[in-house]
Amino acid sequence: MGKGLFDLERHFAFYGAYHSNPVNVAIHMLFVWPIFYTSLILFHFTPSIVCLPFGVCNGDGVVLNLGFVFALVFAVFYVFMDQKAGSLAAVLCIACWVSSDCLAARLGLSLSWKVVLASQLFCWSGQFLGHALYEKRAPALLDNLPQALMMAPFFVLLELLQRLCGYEPYPGFRANIHAKIAASRAEWQAKKEKKDL
Repeated sequence: MGKGLFDLERHFAFYGAYHSNPVNVAIHMLFVWPIFYTSLILFHFTPSIVCLPFGVCNGDGVVLNLGFVFALVFAVFYVFMDQKAGSLAAVLCIACWVSSDCLAARLGLSLSWKVVLASQLFCWSGQFLGHALYEKRAPALLDNLPQALMMAPFFVLLELLQRLCGYEPYPGFRANIHAKIAASRAEWQAKKEKKDL
């Protein structure tokens, strides 16, 4: 269990307190990674940091640009929070970067931004509707944008791993998380009721 910046329990509990409804969590499972992926498509068109002389995407090799930096920061963050699931998340981040770079090179800027805009509008709308209709709570990004954006892809991956194979980063993780989420939601509910008076 990490502390400070890489404290998985703290990050997961923060994000989980805004995502306790199963329908809303399922909506996020569908839309969070496409948001990450399509963001990387646009980063393809940022200036290159360095070009590696191998690869098949654009004929010039693999270009290391802001898309690479973006994917790398997320990947490293996840590995430091949890080595096993974080390593899987890191592989997904890098795979998203490589494939989005290839797609962006094929589409070109004029088509890429249209694809990204349509995808982002659709995915963000779905998530906001999930919060409004099922969660009955504003999204986490309204309270802490950086933490919500960084945690979202890892949160949905951990949820999926837990559902599919009962994965826990360490014994007692789920119990600790549920207690923290319940306390956070109770505090939020009390504040909400106080405002409604």
